[in-house]
Amino acid sequence: MTIKGCLFDFSGTLFRVEPTEHWLRGALAQVGIVATEEDIARYAQQLEYVGALPGGQSPHAIPQHLQRLWDERDLGRARHRAAYTGLARQVELPWPELYDVLYDRHMSPSAWAPYPDALDVLAALRERGIRVALLSNIGWDLRPVLREYGVDRYLDTAVLSYEHGVQKPDPRIFRIACDGIGLAPEEVLMVGDSVEADGGATAVGCAFHQVAPLPVDQRPDGLRPVLERVG
Repeated sequence: MTIKGCLFDFSGTLFRVEPTEHWLRGALAQVGIVATEEDIARYAQQLEYVGALPGGQSPHAIPQHLQRLWDERDLGRARHRAAYTGLARQVELPWPELYDVLYDRHMSPSAWAPYPDALDVLAALRERGIRVALLSNIGWDLRPVLREYGVDRYLDTAVLSYEHGVQKPDPRIFRIACDGIGLAPEEVLMVGDSVEADGGATAVGCAFHQVAPLPVDQRPDGLRPVLERVG
């Protein structure tokens, strides 16, 4: 069946979060803390190891007391914050006020960058009459990020897991997204970086296209093959 619509994941697909060290530097600067280069490098490495940056590297291990929060982190704002600040608190930072500052920073548009070909691909889909939705497992409102980079003007809708109380790969959220663009799942292509989460779209009849969640400077045209599969 001809593909008439696309669902795009957010993190690792259309956008990539800043590197952990840059994230830490930004939070320190925000509260006026001066740290040595050695401390910044060391604590950034530790924060990355525990997976404290949402959208960044996955945790090396999930502490037992955080396992349920982690599994359900994208079902609500409070859960998402508690999961990630809980991971961050495994690192004994000398600045206790920084845990919440770090979490808040990751939600700012300056913490994210679109992949180089994202806007061009979305614009091309719009020109072809392809309906497009963003479908994200997330615990906060990413629409300000979309607006900041002009991505919102190419989307027909945005489906965020925490607003619906259901997350990928649950079939229900793919149906919600397909309904949002007025198409049957068989007419829709899901584009994402996770076979486990985004690939769940195949259970409802969508096609699936996987991209690699590389840093933005290492994936200049990873979305362009999508154009070959639609229209």
